[in-house]
Amino acid sequence: MKIVHDWLGEVLLPDSAQRIISLAPNVTDALYALGLGEKLVGRSAFCYRPQAVNALPVIASYTKVRWDLLESLKPDLVLISTGVQRPLLGELHKAGLPVFPVPLPQSPYGILENLILVGELLGAGEQASKLAVELSSRYQSLAGALPPIRTYLEFDLGGPITVGRGSYVGEALRHLGLVNVYAHHPQSYFAPDLAELPLLEPGLVIYEPKPNRSRGEAKARELVASRQWGFPLAVTGGDELAHYGPLFFQFLEKLARQIKTLLENKS
Repeated sequence: MKIVHDWLGEVLLPDSAQRIISLAPNVTDALYALGLGEKLVGRSAFCYRPQAVNALPVIASYTKVRWDLLESLKPDLVLISTGVQRPLLGELHKAGLPVFPVPLPQSPYGILENLILVGELLGAGEQASKLAVELSSRYQSLAGALPPIRTYLEFDLGGPITVGRGSYVGEALRHLGLVNVYAHHPQSYFAPDLAELPLLEPGLVIYEPKPNRSRGEAKARELVASRQWGFPLAVTGGDELAHYGPLFFQFLEKLARQIKTLLENKS
């Protein structure tokens, strides 16, 4: 398969890849959603969904790769994301590996576009189209599901990170009907000034802890209490809104239900 990529130029990929390494959780999610998980021979340290993928060897973090292990697995396709993985993409391409980047989405519709992209790369376009239709329908059903509450979203990424313009997460919040208090901030992802947050008058805080942390919700509530915030708080299970694979839509449905219950109990 010959593809002309905007960054890499002409890329030659196998017509039917059988030994795939995924270095991006969203790609791993897409592969399993399309029934292609058995083609995976390696993963990144952050690819842990579904459970079956944890049996595979860890080839890389987001930015560093174990070259000896990578080469020993003899992949015929390496799939990676963009954003912080762009330098690693360049290293893999320079080394002559059959690598292809799946771009960061700008909206939840970009997640669906990436699903189609992965499907077409691997000869599973029909399955990808059907799944994209299903996920699109589920996403559409969430339009305006929540009242226009001013909302602050915080990811725990070793420190507080929130979203501004151009983020698929911000677009998802808007789709639900929520009003991101940083919707007009010129950066997609940035560290907020927590001292100014009360001045922005949020009526809801959504907090996403790091994944697989014990007492994630309890610790989130303790953190918010230590800041002397009295805003209603919704806590995700960790790495849910930050995950831009097909499972994102399931996580968004879960969040909408949680916020609805929170608002009902408040009233």
